[in-house]
Amino acid sequence: MGLDPEMRCTAFAGTRHLATGTLVEAALAAKAAQDAGDDSLIFIFNDATGRAVDVDLRGPAEAVRGRLAPAFPADLTPAPPRPGRPKLGVVAREVTLLPRHWEWLNTQPGGASVALRKLVDAARHANEGADRVRQAQEAAYRFMSTMAGDRPGFEEAARALFAGDAALFQQHSQDWPADVRSHAERLAAPAF
Repeated sequence: MGLDPEMRCTAFAGTRHLATGTLVEAALAAKAAQDAGDDSLIFIFNDATGRAVDVDLRGPAEAVRGRLAPAFPADLTPAPPRPGRPKLGVVAREVTLLPRHWEWLNTQPGGASVALRKLVDAARHANEGADRVRQAQEAAYRFMSTMAGDRPGFEEAARALFAGDAALFQQHSQDWPADVRSHAERLAAPAF
């Protein structure tokens, strides 16, 4: 599975912030730092997940860009329609339920699939705020673990992050390098 060249990323050279933007923009900034002789470790993070993204920075900048954002095929003519149901992104997977659950689902208008989609959508909507907080906590923690895991105050800052205490988080991360602290705060903001 390829990387999405449009995903929002942030690049660092050591603890110095290089760029925030699309994956391509972050990678090109990292490549420019590397080409300028910066021998610091290069990190590129997916801002949505806080995970490091592995990017091949070998060769000229255009080669890096080409690996991340391959050219579109010359012929963009859509294929003729095929018989059958249109592809709507539906993925078939196994679901294991008790017989009483299947009985209830089969009595719902539209059948089991429609009822399950409605239940999932309702649960997603009901938990939207809590999910956003959890995702922000996880993204910030992943980033912090990589960039500040060996720094003073890391464990206390992590506890404050998961407790939702912004003031304590800032207090325990104040001695971290400015760019690392700033990015951690940005990722963690929805958690507070």
